[in-house]
Amino acid sequence: MWKFLLSINKKLFVAIPVMMLLGFLFGKGVNQETVKSLKALIMPLTFLMVYPMMVTLNIKHLKEGIKNVRLQVLTQAINFGIVPFLAYGLGLYFFPENHYMALGLLLASLLPTSGMTISWTGFAKGNMGAAINMTVIGLTLGSLATPFYVKMLMGAKVDMDMVMVVKQIAYIVFIPMALGYATRSFFLKKYGQQEFKKTWAPRFPSLSTIGVLGIVFVAIALKAQQLSQDPAVLWKILQPLLILYAANFIIGTVVGRLLFSRGDAIALVYGTVMRNLSIALALAINAFGAQGADAALVIAVSYIIQVQAAAWYVKFTDLFFGPAPAQQ
Repeated sequence: MWKFLLSINKKLFVAIPVMMLLGFLFGKGVNQETVKSLKALIMPLTFLMVYPMMVTLNIKHLKEGIKNVRLQVLTQAINFGIVPFLAYGLGLYFFPENHYMALGLLLASLLPTSGMTISWTGFAKGNMGAAINMTVIGLTLGSLATPFYVKMLMGAKVDMDMVMVVKQIAYIVFIPMALGYATRSFFLKKYGQQEFKKTWAPRFPSLSTIGVLGIVFVAIALKAQQLSQDPAVLWKILQPLLILYAANFIIGTVVGRLLFSRGDAIALVYGTVMRNLSIALALAINAFGAQGADAALVIAVSYIIQVQAAAWYVKFTDLFFGPAPAQQ
């Protein structure tokens, strides 16, 4: 079973579109009461999606983030000073009449870094230590900042209960983070660092993938009727996402080339481009009611672009930053 789950985790660029198609067929093929009942699965799927990711996240690296202050500060400056405002502007332009789709674009931009930041940095032979620090710092800052950014930028356009959003972030991020830390500590004490890294750590992301695919299925099923009536909406969603990710890669690449070594530059690119779409998707569905499904649809489509773009960028890292040193 683990081999099967791990294989799915490595082929998200295929698994996510397949799950979107299945969600669409389900949403179209069954009565709408049954489709609406899928909402009961959202919280357990959210937990399954977030908790395993937290088990593999070593929050002790947060203390080590100060080792390269300039890299960490510039990464988070891009994450919170540039990307959200770019996403907000694109949302206003492409979705002037659907503020919840604009909200989805904003949410996708506000929660930087995920386990994939570390993975893709490793594939490109970048600075893994810096990527781990970025992941912990970015996730923490993003979780704390998201309610305020949404309130400041979208508060007049969407129905937002600030207390509800804060509670959802606590449920979706900080409680799983605490439970994940406790689980990690238990496994380390029981099996030791080496056995945990070799046997157990690789399994948890595959469990998280089940949650991701389940949430994507539910998000698309809930919007199947709208998609069937207006299939062009997918192209409307793809346009701002393509611009957002392209701009993000360009900014990260230029800043990385100008200011950092190869390894640090690659970490900066993946630390600013990769978004924690799992948490953004769960927040959209859980905190914004029925209309949050529009935001969730935008975030679900983001998965396709993010995974594909990250994989392709690895192929160009030597061109942009030169070959990896022999010792790496």
